[in-house]
Amino acid sequence: MEFVKNAVGRMIPGEIEGQELKPFAGAFTDDGGGRKRVAPPIPVSKPGQMKICSIREAIERSGLKDGMTISFHHHLRDGDYVVNMVTDEIARMGIKGLTIAPSALFPCHKPLIEHIKKGVITKIEGSMNGPIGNYVSHGGLPKVAVLRTHGGRARAIEDGDLHINVAFLAASSSDDYGNANGVDGPSAFGPMAYGYADAMFADSVVIITDNLVPYPCAPYSIPATHVDSVVVVNRIGDPEKIVSGTTRITRSPTRLLIAKYAAQFIRESGYMKNGFSFQTGAGGISLAVTKILGEFMERDGIKAGFINGGLSTFAVKLFRKGLVGVLYDGQVFDRGVIESFRNDIKHIETPMTMYANYHSKGCLVNKLDVGFLGATEVDVDFNVNCNTHSDGLLLHGIGGHTDVCAGCSLALITIPSYRKRIPVIREKVTTVTTPGETVDAIITERGIAINPQREDLIYRMKNSNLPITTLEELKERVEKITGIPEPPRLKDRIIALIEYRDGTILDVVREVEK
Repeated sequence: MEFVKNAVGRMIPGEIEGQELKPFAGAFTDDGGGRKRVAPPIPVSKPGQMKICSIREAIERSGLKDGMTISFHHHLRDGDYVVNMVTDEIARMGIKGLTIAPSALFPCHKPLIEHIKKGVITKIEGSMNGPIGNYVSHGGLPKVAVLRTHGGRARAIEDGDLHINVAFLAASSSDDYGNANGVDGPSAFGPMAYGYADAMFADSVVIITDNLVPYPCAPYSIPATHVDSVVVVNRIGDPEKIVSGTTRITRSPTRLLIAKYAAQFIRESGYMKNGFSFQTGAGGISLAVTKILGEFMERDGIKAGFINGGLSTFAVKLFRKGLVGVLYDGQVFDRGVIESFRNDIKHIETPMTMYANYHSKGCLVNKLDVGFLGATEVDVDFNVNCNTHSDGLLLHGIGGHTDVCAGCSLALITIPSYRKRIPVIREKVTTVTTPGETVDAIITERGIAINPQREDLIYRMKNSNLPITTLEELKERVEKITGIPEPPRLKDRIIALIEYRDGTILDVVREVEK
């Protein structure tokens, strides 16, 4: 296998499993223009046509065969039932060798491991949180996985790099023709933004709902024009489990200090002014930044033009106070947001292609002023890892991390300087998820490091009382507490590719020794 060095210094294979790979060449070297995949001929919709059927009938109608690709969205997060129920039925039908392309997998999807062992699933193109990522890290998946950003996934689907044969999309409400939403019914979860590209470009689309309503289902996120079958089940999931450990505001004094530093940094940066915009993350620190930033805005009489997210109740509170003009919403992080999404005219659903598709003509992240996001590691070149831990285990997805950092004017990484006596600031990150050229500052409880490329920020902060330092100084300070960690014990086998938002390969993930 021949390797070439990419723009962040990582060695990338020229091809893998017969697929030619393009090494990452820089965050903005791709001029875009994206080729749009041409969908196959669509069957004519005829009067009296019935779309309602069972899961098995929907699978049979779709023409699903060995070796094809199926997809799901993850708006129900760790409360999702649809992925497991569909895959169980596929297994009972004897179909094997599938690629599964979810927008993300969560601990609730651990039963998929048995389907991997039995050959039902042989490849994953999507984020893996928890047990499945751990299983893949130890070599359990036959083929190399592919991890993409939210925007990168939409780009890959629309460009034809990720061809979905059958999309199975959970909907909390649908009519018998397939108009569907996620805001009504007992399992309401909010937008269906992750499933939009799937519905547009999959060969066959199956809506799975537990709340069948009379035609027409209104409003709808997915129109009946893209839907082949409608399946009614007892429950599509437990929306109470949308909230997880990563979607609760932090109570840690250390992490609250990081949030205070971040909010103050934004305030002093010059970007917090009338009409500014920001992206909120799911982590406890990011939620705390949103809350504190809102307090600063209220005190200073500042009104934001829009907030983009994954949204929490904290963002809705700012909107209801009149401190934010518009909420752009790709997913909800707690059930308190759903009522606003359902009823507020200026709380708008954001399909992932609009949110962050690098090849689209209206990429929303390019209009962002500020983004604040978490990480598992950073290095002295400002490269960020949010996929693997320092031991190399693949336990997290990319989300919109890389998209936001590339698009916004001020990209902040908010992290503790160490976790469980393992330093977060490294000489080289275990895995590059986001290239350092798109990161503007690293904010920890022990200091704030500004990217040397941002001379304007360094100049602006020279009289600040914030603890401005360098990443090298932070690294040395932390290592005096933790010591220098051992490198991860990795095998040669590549088990996953980290794809940059333009389709080039940013890094590879290797199998972890047991």
